[in-house]
Amino acid sequence: MSDSPTQPLTPLDPGEIDKSISANPRASRLASIDAYRGLVMFLMMAESLRLCRVAEKLPGQTTWELLCHHQSHVEWVGCSLHDLIQPSFSFLVGVALPFSLANRLARGQSKTWMTAHALWRSLILVFLGVFLRSTGRPQTYFTFEDTLSQIGLGYTFLFVLALFSVRVQWAALVVILVGYWAAFALYPLPGSTFKFDSVGVHPDWLHHPVGFAAHWDKNSNLAWAFDTWFLNLFPRVKPFTFNGGGYATLSFIPTLGTMILGLLAGGVLKRTWTGWAKVGWLCAAGAVWLIAGWGLGEVGICPVVKRIWTPSWVLYSGGFCFLFLAAFYAILDVCGVQFWAFPLRVIGMNSIAAYCMHGLIDGFIASSLNIHLGRRLFEILGEPFVPLLQGAATLLVLWLILFWMYRRKLFLRI
Repeated sequence: MSDSPTQPLTPLDPGEIDKSISANPRASRLASIDAYRGLVMFLMMAESLRLCRVAEKLPGQTTWELLCHHQSHVEWVGCSLHDLIQPSFSFLVGVALPFSLANRLARGQSKTWMTAHALWRSLILVFLGVFLRSTGRPQTYFTFEDTLSQIGLGYTFLFVLALFSVRVQWAALVVILVGYWAAFALYPLPGSTFKFDSVGVHPDWLHHPVGFAAHWDKNSNLAWAFDTWFLNLFPRVKPFTFNGGGYATLSFIPTLGTMILGLLAGGVLKRTWTGWAKVGWLCAAGAVWLIAGWGLGEVGICPVVKRIWTPSWVLYSGGFCFLFLAAFYAILDVCGVQFWAFPLRVIGMNSIAAYCMHGLIDGFIASSLNIHLGRRLFEILGEPFVPLLQGAATLLVLWLILFWMYRRKLFLRI
C-alpha cells in the first residue's frame, strides 16, 4: 500500500458533506484514525452493556469483575481502559489536524479565516457539552468538564499552534505541563481542620494521595478552588461547592497538552518517512511517555489522576494513545489489512453523531426495546445477563443508525 499521506478530516468535523468524501469516503482518509476513533466511541457507547450490573449479580466471578473494572473510572490515582476514552478522543483531534490544515490550505483558505472558524467551532463544542450535561435538569447546567467542552476550550489554541513549527509545539507542551504542575504544587495543602465531607469526600476515603502528592487530592486542589468561584458566576439551582467526581474546568489546560501530543503524532504521520519508520517512532514515543508518566507518579512528584488531568496523566495516557495509534496505523495503513475494522470505521467517521446519540437517545432506545420486545427475550441466558443483552441490543440499534448514515454519506461536522 502506498505510504503517501492522505487527508482525513478532524474528529470534530467528520460530517460535512464534502464532495471528495461523498464520492468515496475511504479515498481521502487514513483508515487508522477512523478505526481508532471508532474504537474509542465504541468503548463509550458500550457503557450500555452495564457490565458492572452483571458483575454484581455474579459475585466472585473474576472475569466479570475485571470487565467491570475496565468499564469504570478508577476512584482517583491509576487507570482503567475506560479512563483512556477521553484522552484518546482528545489525542485524535490533534492527530488529524495537520492533514485537515494542509487540505484546507491547498484549497486556498486563508489562515485568518480558518482561525476564525476554529474559534467558532470551539464555542459550539463548549456549549454542546453544556447542552448534553443539562439534559434532564430544570435549567441550563453550566459545567465544563464534558469531553466536548474540554476540547472546545482548548481547540482554538491547538489550531493556532498547528500553524507554527514543531519546535514551538514542543515548547508549548513543556510550558503547559510544567506550568500546570507548578500551579498545583504552589497551591496550599488543605489544613488539618479541612472538612472533606463538606466537599463530597468521605472522611474514611482510602484514595487520598499522601505527602507532596496531596496537592492533587480530590476537591481540595487549585482546580476545585477555581470552580467554586468560576461556576458560581453562572445561574444555578444551588451554589456550586464541589463536583462529585472531582472533575474540573481547568483540566482543559492539560487536555490541550494531550491534543498537542496528538498534533505531534499527526505531524509524524504526515511526513514522507516509510510506514514502518513512522510506526517505530510512534512506539518509541509511546513507551517514553508511558514510563515518564508512571515514574512521576511512583516517585511522588505528580500522581497519575485522570479526573483532574494531572501532567503525569497527560504523559501516561498519551503513551497509550501513541501505542494504540501505532498498532492501528501498522495494521490498517501500512499492511493494508482493513476489512476487520469496517464496523469501527462506521462509528469513527461519525464520532460527533455517536457521542450525541449515546448521550441523548441511549435510554430511549433501551426502554423502547423493552416495551416492544418484552423482557423475556433478554432473559434467555438467565437473570444475571439481562442488563448485558439489553445493552447489546441498544448498542446494535445505535450502530445500525450510524451505518444507515454511513451508507447515505451523512457525516455530522461541527
